[in-house]
Amino acid sequence: MKQYIVDLNSDLGEGFGAYAMPCDEEIIGLVSSANIACGWHAGDPLIMGKSIKLCQSCQTAVGAHPSYPDLMGFGRRAMKVSPAEAEAYIVYQVGALQGFCRQHGAKLQHVKPHGALYNAAAKDLQLARAIARGIRACGEELIFLGLSGSCMEQAASEAGLAFAGEVFADRAYSDDGSLVPRGQAGAVIDDEDEAVSRTIKMIQEGRVVSQSGKEISIVADSVCVHGDTPKAMAFLKALRSAFAREGIEIAPLGRVLEVRR
Repeated sequence: MKQYIVDLNSDLGEGFGAYAMPCDEEIIGLVSSANIACGWHAGDPLIMGKSIKLCQSCQTAVGAHPSYPDLMGFGRRAMKVSPAEAEAYIVYQVGALQGFCRQHGAKLQHVKPHGALYNAAAKDLQLARAIARGIRACGEELIFLGLSGSCMEQAASEAGLAFAGEVFADRAYSDDGSLVPRGQAGAVIDDEDEAVSRTIKMIQEGRVVSQSGKEISIVADSVCVHGDTPKAMAFLKALRSAFAREGIEIAPLGRVLEVRR
């Protein structure tokens, strides 16, 4: 029987000031890697430090989750930026999180762009290259976590970075392998059984069915469940139960890439 191993990640630390995400502490205990907001779409210095300490207590790997400078729009609004700006944005935000990692004795494992920056870099090679340069400037050992099969994979390879292909348990796919924009009907999957069956298929078969019914090839190094959705806890618990039944091992991203490659 073939053995499968996968990382389970979530975007966390996305409160700000007096506003906190209610389930962060519980979610961090259910994932193997956490993507911590770096202050530009969400998060602040106190939340960043607290999130890293929570990851350490749960033995959850730490990743940086940089975005466009769009606090009011939660990083989900498209912006036009130059490659030099994008590279600097990554260095600025990842460097800030690295400072908190050093303060608390934690190691930064990976970098995953957030929201509109992530979606743009999936299709814009020049933007993806700028992000990869920014990541490498912060550490050549850092893993670039991005959309499976996207421009980010080529950019990571050119920059000499390890790349991990990310898939989404709670998002629908377009025929080109990109995510269906959030404003469109059916973009977010809220049925637990559907999310679980799609995720198992992505891990075991390397395929996902797009919104139009087309089967797309995909590599699932890491599975994301968004921490800011109402059903995040239910999805994570359902996925963990299904992985246990299917014999799928959950491990931090570094371990997954080590085993697979």
